[in-house]
Amino acid sequence: MRRARALSPGDRLAIVAPASAFDRDEFQRGADEIRRLGFEPVYDDTVFARQRYLAGSAEVRAAAIQRAWRDPAIGGLIAVRGGYGSMQVLPLLDVSEARRAAKPFIGYSDLTAVLTFLTLSCDLVAFHGPMLAGRFARGADGYDQATFLNAIGRREPLGELAPPGLETIRAGDARGLLLGGTLTQLLASFGTPFAFAPPSGFVLFVDEVGERPYRLDRMVTQLRQSGILARAGAIVIGELPKCDEPSGEPTARAVMADLFADFPGPVVIGFPSGHTVGPAMTLPFGVYARVVGERSPKLVIEEAAVE
Repeated sequence: MRRARALSPGDRLAIVAPASAFDRDEFQRGADEIRRLGFEPVYDDTVFARQRYLAGSAEVRAAAIQRAWRDPAIGGLIAVRGGYGSMQVLPLLDVSEARRAAKPFIGYSDLTAVLTFLTLSCDLVAFHGPMLAGRFARGADGYDQATFLNAIGRREPLGELAPPGLETIRAGDARGLLLGGTLTQLLASFGTPFAFAPPSGFVLFVDEVGERPYRLDRMVTQLRQSGILARAGAIVIGELPKCDEPSGEPTARAVMADLFADFPGPVVIGFPSGHTVGPAMTLPFGVYARVVGERSPKLVIEEAAVE
């Protein structure tokens, strides 16, 4: 996997909108927070394009990504928000340009499609991390500053991550290439040229929001029947906010515990990356990581994500 150049204060971050339209006030607050961190947010008026529920046509959205890859003055790319639409831009992106640029790309949720494209089609490390709307727009309450800055700017592994609330479902100890994202987007890729097709022994990270327990069951069942789970050596599950049954039972965690009860490797749940109830941690996809399922579970990022 190719690693991007480490970002430093003063570097220019291109703001792109590959998915849904967004609130202008949130956009501005998010850009201000990026500026507070020492980076220079860069964008043009095309980021504010609109086409129904999308941030402009697929061509407009893809062109912004391509321009940022080609521009030597741009250090990295960060998305405004998720929602829907990222898969539409994939056929319009150039694999060779992405590889030549090798720039950090940061996003989550619907941006899982782009993260999968970068990691599995382009062999590049990418970042499951905060976006402007909903995260940077909230300031320090929306994202974990340490993992964000260390992931994109430090030429060392993130190391041991053991956030409060992380629980073990299945005990064990395994390592592999960390890949994944939001469950609905991983499954939506099946049957396309951009299908999520990870290597054997990988570590699967899955995240979701607002999906009731029976829907989680359906999606994990599809993962199992597709053969993806058989390739995984370990599983890391997010916090699953708003996924409990409205009556309170069953909870999403209880259902996940049942679904992974016979998984042969370690399974931990409650990792705060992507959709979280508090500050979201940044995870590099495409680096080796170790999952330790024990009384005090942890995820250990064993490789630097940038160089």
